[in-house]
Amino acid sequence: MSRRSEERRAERADQLAEERARAALAAGQGPYDPSWAAGPLRTEQRSGGAGSRKSPPRAREPYIPPRGWYGVGGGRVGYLDPPTMWRATTVQACGMWPFAAGSGSPMTGVPLGQHLYTGATVCGDPLNWFTRARYISNPSLFMLGMPGLGKSTLVNRMLIGLASTGVVPLVLGDLKPDYADTVRALGGQVISIGRGRGGINVLDPGAMGAAASRIGGESGEVLKAETHGRVLNMVAALITIVRGRPMDDHEQSVLSAVLHHLRERTPAGRAPLLPDLLRVLVEGPDRVRAVTLDRGSDTRYRDAVDPLHRSLLGILDGPLGDTFASPTSTRIDPNSPAVCIDISGIGEADTQLTAAAMLAAWSDGLGTVAASHALADAGLAPRRWFFTVLDELWRPLRAASGIVDRIDALTRLNRSLGLGDAKITHTLKDAEALGTDSDRAKARGFVERAGMVVCAGLPKTEMEELGKVVGLSRREIDLVSSWSSPPGWGVSGEHEEPPGRGRFLIKVGGRPGIPIKVAITDAERRLHNTNLRWTPNEQVAGQAVEQAVAQVTAQVRQAAEAGALPLLGDDPAGPSHPDGPSRPSGPSRPDGPSRLGGPGRWTA
Repeated sequence: MSRRSEERRAERADQLAEERARAALAAGQGPYDPSWAAGPLRTEQRSGGAGSRKSPPRAREPYIPPRGWYGVGGGRVGYLDPPTMWRATTVQACGMWPFAAGSGSPMTGVPLGQHLYTGATVCGDPLNWFTRARYISNPSLFMLGMPGLGKSTLVNRMLIGLASTGVVPLVLGDLKPDYADTVRALGGQVISIGRGRGGINVLDPGAMGAAASRIGGESGEVLKAETHGRVLNMVAALITIVRGRPMDDHEQSVLSAVLHHLRERTPAGRAPLLPDLLRVLVEGPDRVRAVTLDRGSDTRYRDAVDPLHRSLLGILDGPLGDTFASPTSTRIDPNSPAVCIDISGIGEADTQLTAAAMLAAWSDGLGTVAASHALADAGLAPRRWFFTVLDELWRPLRAASGIVDRIDALTRLNRSLGLGDAKITHTLKDAEALGTDSDRAKARGFVERAGMVVCAGLPKTEMEELGKVVGLSRREIDLVSSWSSPPGWGVSGEHEEPPGRGRFLIKVGGRPGIPIKVAITDAERRLHNTNLRWTPNEQVAGQAVEQAVAQVTAQVRQAAEAGALPLLGDDPAGPSHPDGPSRPSGPSRPDGPSRLGGPGRWTA
């Protein structure tokens, strides 16, 4: 209810009380009884009931409305606005802080917003609540909520806050994209994957291979063996996507032998490709033939490897070939402050390529994490923590069953991996749409094992189902359900937001939930606009004009510096440059595009 509505309601109540008081005085009842303000008394109350003795009359006192009599000369007090609230720490405002106990809101981690009831600042994130505060036993977060209520925005704030403390954010498969601009602003690395955009060589050992060579010795050999297993699983996952069913056990043995042969034959500094793997199958070296039990018969060898051969041809000549048959376009930089693998260029209907790109991105990203920890264990690099973000969880879950297994393993082993994670989806029903019973059971376990569960606006039926898992009270269910309502029909503003936008309930175990309200800054709003496609045409046209002007300015500057034409205001025969145009000085010189790739881009 608005402040004006409260004022009007208070005025109507006082007017009604005054009218009843005047009516009582006019009827000769003496001073007004305040109990009459709620309505006339029943006969039993006034006479003591039928057959009872009449009670002595009560002493009546004059009634005075709480804010004075209504009207001129009545001494009425006007409605006062609440005073402005200022927030400061106990160190900054120690002389004005008379309280001995705090409000109870957690203050460890990234500042998220204000408590919905007390206004106290609430801080938190999976890594700090696991390492410093010890509030949770598993550094993971699971977030649910209806679309458009700010789920990605809250995780984006955690990503920015954690990056400022040295944690490395990893967005391994940005589907919209929602986090690419933020990673660029943080000085991180954005890798685009898709047809005509870039590819990943699944046979490339990547950061793990480089770390194994650098470590050397027995530890290096162990890491090389782990690299071999990771590459084997990735190729098997691609074959599973193309076939629609898992590989046979003897085919995995053949594939492992081929990979060993390729690693021994490929020169140092070069990674084999999938076409090289096909050539080894065609050649049929002794090491590969030994695992097929061909016994010297070419027919038996071909019968054993032909199904694998056909599946690899399906990868190279099918919808995945352009993306996975060439060298890696951009490798993940282990020293980057943030990494985003952007797969938003893949179409919504291209589920096979989406699943393959997600699996390859997760394999490469987690391999980089393992390499970083291996170098830290060997004393060759500082210890770094990582924070992975998996937004729109429903889409990769439906793309391939291999994603379910990989995320399931991550939620069980992220403590040992030095890796925190945040998973975002809409409802628990997203897990029910998976193909097999085993996948559905694994997906339901994600929220059960999460250290933090954050709820945005959800329908009441969904909240009751969630309450069976995380233990929600009736008041918490009603509160979060109210956030899923749209704005009223009578709103007059052009950009009215739904009542639940920016409001979240944080649940940790059986503790009472923490309701918060998040207010984003202008920089966050520019970096994380999930409604970019709904930007008005005028704004899009203005941005296009700015980009075109910047491009033309840069081209003119390059041509002028090359001596092709003079700039406006330059003197070609000036004394400073007798053979060409002089360079302008001062603030009038255009600087061209910003460091992050475009004019007007916010930089950290």
